[in-house]
Amino acid sequence: MEDVKHREEVGELDILLKALFNINRSLTGEGNRRTFDLLQEIIPLKVFEYACGTSVYDWTIPDEWVIRDAYIKGADGKRLIDFGESNLHVMGYSTPVDQKMYFDELAPHLHYLDSNPEAVPYRTSYYQRDWGFCISKSQYQQLKDISGPLTVFIDSGFKPDGSMAVAELLIPGKNDKEFLVSTYCCHPSMANDNLSGLLTATYLARDLLSAEMPQHSWRFVFLPETIGAIAYLNHNEAAMKRLLGGLVVTTCGGPGALGYKETFLGNHLVDRAIRLAFRDRKVEPIRYPFVPDGSDERQYSSPGFRIPVASITKDKYYEYPQYHTSLDNLDFVNGSQIKESLDLYRDVFRILDRNVVYRSNVPCGEPQFGRRGLYPATGGAINQPGAVGPNEIARQIDAMTWLQFLADDDHDLMIIAERSGIAFLTLEKIASQLLEAGLIELCDKH
Repeated sequence: MEDVKHREEVGELDILLKALFNINRSLTGEGNRRTFDLLQEIIPLKVFEYACGTSVYDWTIPDEWVIRDAYIKGADGKRLIDFGESNLHVMGYSTPVDQKMYFDELAPHLHYLDSNPEAVPYRTSYYQRDWGFCISKSQYQQLKDISGPLTVFIDSGFKPDGSMAVAELLIPGKNDKEFLVSTYCCHPSMANDNLSGLLTATYLARDLLSAEMPQHSWRFVFLPETIGAIAYLNHNEAAMKRLLGGLVVTTCGGPGALGYKETFLGNHLVDRAIRLAFRDRKVEPIRYPFVPDGSDERQYSSPGFRIPVASITKDKYYEYPQYHTSLDNLDFVNGSQIKESLDLYRDVFRILDRNVVYRSNVPCGEPQFGRRGLYPATGGAINQPGAVGPNEIARQIDAMTWLQFLADDDHDLMIIAERSGIAFLTLEKIASQLLEAGLIELCDKH
């Protein structure tokens, strides 16, 4: 049954990857709204529009960009570069162009990679008006070899009265302590950066909505990177300053190794939950210490907010040669890879949300587990080398004794898991037995 569920979820992720991949997303525009429309079929996102020209701290939301078509044609009228074939071919926020020019005049507006000659790079010019085409090295050479004039056309425009769309989902918990989950929607056709993050965050939200009410509240935001996060902070300053911590969900796919980027504190509750999740799955991750670079952790953790946020990654941004190119595609990323990250995030969510503190009702000496049916009637075999059958019982007793020993109002389940080496989910299961037996009770410190 578990295998069937796994295959079904992987299949769903693959379908969504294909449905979303070719949508042209940017800081603004209909591509972002269309993406939110598709995600709203899975979770009830609330979409907000922030007006272009609005000042948000030290930034201003740029005009909304519209792109309809773009190409470079030779003398025979054949499209040599075609926006219709790849939306990466046009530099993001390019101004309109419609003219004939020779290669030497065109060349300063062409972007390609010497180091990755088959890849089309991703380039933008959000805050300075310019235009450009992004092409492979072989396409560059093809254009260079043409002696006659080339027709260069970009059918684009700007809407000063437009807006930037962001989406939000607030999932209330049993208490008012709140975690953030942020992902970004501004990249065009690149699967790892960051369709993988959009889908992972969407499925995590769906999980919470389909289960019983969580202990904590969870704030999901889907927005353009940098300017979107800054605008959201500006519009929700008081609420954001109350957050316990959070996760920036990005680059969750790819065939590479799993890793995580730490919060700026390095040993925050979020860091510890991530380390426990990896430990309990027996996965040794690549560890990326915090630096004020990368994704929106640098906005949320800035001096005015200091929200500790971390990321679980699989082929982390900057770390793979396909990064910010056309090779970050559906051949590079699939649903099975995303599900590896998704399952780790699920463990982190559970650890953060169910990390509680217990108090022993039998604090003087250890309780008599045997008379409550929690200890074997025949003694002596536990932890004896070569003894038949008692190993699982021994593991359960280890969990019980650690829980009972540290049930003193001061040690939460995460601390017990860290000190004992026992999996968090195992401790959680055994704790429910001790609760039922009346040996421990829940404290208010959670």
